[in-house]
Amino acid sequence: MAGNSLNSVDPEIAGLIRAEERRQADTVKLIASENYVSKAVLEATGTVLTNKYSEGYAGKRYYEGQQVIDQIETVAVERAKSLFGVNHANVQPYSGSPANLAIYLAFLNPGDTVLGMGLPFGGHLTHGWSVSATGKWFNAVRYGVRKDTGRIDMDEVRSIALEHRPKLIFCGGTAIPRTIDFPAFAEIAREVGAVLAADIAHIAGLVAGGAHPSPVGHADVISTTTHKTLRGPRGAMLMATADEHATALNKAVFPGLQGGPHNHTTAAIAVALHEAAQPEFKAYAAQVVKNAKALAEELSSRGFDLVSGGTDNHLILMDLTPKGVGGKPAAQALDRAGLETNYNTVPFDPRKPFDPSGIRIGTPSVTSRGMGEAEMRQIGAWIDEVVTAVAKGDADDVIARVHKEVSDLTAQFPAPGLS
Repeated sequence: MAGNSLNSVDPEIAGLIRAEERRQADTVKLIASENYVSKAVLEATGTVLTNKYSEGYAGKRYYEGQQVIDQIETVAVERAKSLFGVNHANVQPYSGSPANLAIYLAFLNPGDTVLGMGLPFGGHLTHGWSVSATGKWFNAVRYGVRKDTGRIDMDEVRSIALEHRPKLIFCGGTAIPRTIDFPAFAEIAREVGAVLAADIAHIAGLVAGGAHPSPVGHADVISTTTHKTLRGPRGAMLMATADEHATALNKAVFPGLQGGPHNHTTAAIAVALHEAAQPEFKAYAAQVVKNAKALAEELSSRGFDLVSGGTDNHLILMDLTPKGVGGKPAAQALDRAGLETNYNTVPFDPRKPFDPSGIRIGTPSVTSRGMGEAEMRQIGAWIDEVVTAVAKGDADDVIARVHKEVSDLTAQFPAPGLS
């Protein structure tokens, strides 16, 4: 079967891939953690590099035949260092969660104390949440947000840190609509002698494009995925400035947690980093934030309760309780209307995580399609129409009409990388 196309070898999977491509093209993708990669990134991902095993690092491999792979990984590392202004980068982590696990392995022993943002307040599972290995194997203590502002109270973070003396502090998360105060976290970490890890998975593209302050110079180590706002493949990176931290991270990734890196992903990361170094990427990052602010303003004007009152970045978190609708039925109805979101817990949510009060939306994908503030206002109007109809219990006609209007809009803004 060598040399045969996917369509001839497995028409069922080929057909499903085409269906997903059509779905992505026809949908207004508002999931904050998703984006569209370029054709170049897609091409790099699907290459013969997937055939090669490369345990170890460039120049220090356990398999022969690394003449080309070493060059590819070195290019990716050097581009990451240049783009983010760090002395060290590791591009081998398979995804964001293993990257964060490597931080634990590098600096902690089982049972040590870690301080992270609680999952219900916008943190990540791997920041010490109870169902994660990081919450089971380590003594996890957590900070949240103020009930009256929806923002992190740095005085509370300091108080918790002084009481529990964590060896590791995480800042960053998955549902934080406001600017992360890296200097304030760094001051607390220094005061208690903790390693500060900045998880910038969501905002890496904004940091690279100058639309969000950088953790470099404040955090000891930085973890990030390479997709989301950075517009790369599904992978991750770890970065540091100090040599001792770099050595510990490298050993934790390999041989601590992983075997051979995914070389096709490494190449695609290199391509994405090259794209992120271009002037037009800065314009994209700035527009992501402009679009999020415009969408937030539109939704707020229509009576939606936005956590923290708005956004500073790419992400909006909404509590639908005042609308009389749960997050899950709202997200499902919006999906039927061609508006792709995810239901999400909100701070102090009285509902269960699988049926929470909120939805999370973001603007990276629509910005990559070339949409601007005018389109955000229209999207806000559609969200309002669908949620209002769901609350009334008679949404089918509204959903059908909005879906048609969404299709008309997406036809005007072709998605990058899709044929």
